[in-house]
Amino acid sequence: MSTVVVLGASPKKNRYSNKAVRRLKEIGHRVIPVNPAYEEVEGLRVFARVRDVARVVGVIDTLTVYLAPRNLDLEDIIAAQPRRVIFNPGTESAMAEEALDKSNISWIEACTLVLLSTGQF
Repeated sequence: MSTVVVLGASPKKNRYSNKAVRRLKEIGHRVIPVNPAYEEVEGLRVFARVRDVARVVGVIDTLTVYLAPRNLDLEDIIAAQPRRVIFNPGTESAMAEEALDKSNISWIEACTLVLLSTGQF
């Protein structure tokens, strides 16, 4: 079971971040939502920062991003040292990708929901 952080998770069912949380849970991943605006998403405790997740769970296998590039805290992401970052459509950022490259953190531009539905996650 891999640990997946959903950055920008929302309790609103129509949001793609919420759909990702639900689908990841269904498949059996350990899902950890991150969003300082909420305390709970889909029955899961929400963390305010990615680095807080890393302190509690240790290794983050995948961090999937559902935030606009201007809202990304790169220092927070890099401090958590996820094994892989997924930039979902609309979240891509050359600056973030370059920073991850410099920190030896793997990243891809892809849709988490598509990756899940095609068995490529």
